[in-house]
Amino acid sequence: MGSKNRLLVPEARKQMDQLKVDVMKAKGYAVDDDQPDAVKFEIAKELGIPLSDEYNGKLTSEQAGRIGGPIGGNMVKEMVRLAQEQMARDKN
Repeated sequence: MGSKNRLLVPEARKQMDQLKVDVMKAKGYAVDDDQPDAVKFEIAKELGIPLSDEYNGKLTSEQAGRIGGPIGGNMVKEMVRLAQEQMARDKN
């Protein structure tokens, strides 16, 4: 199960997957290091949203957002925190 999202820099996929693993583990989710995208199934189950590993065209955009939001949102928060840390170090 690979992500359909395309990165601007494809070589960053491994680092982005590792970020997802680290962030979601920190949030208390059981994340398989070899299949970081599988965490969406745990979130969907927790929310009572029927998510399949095949066709999910019947999900509403709200349901999809409730699944992906915590993942992407937490990843963005962590990237912002890391960037702020880096800027503070560069300032000194």
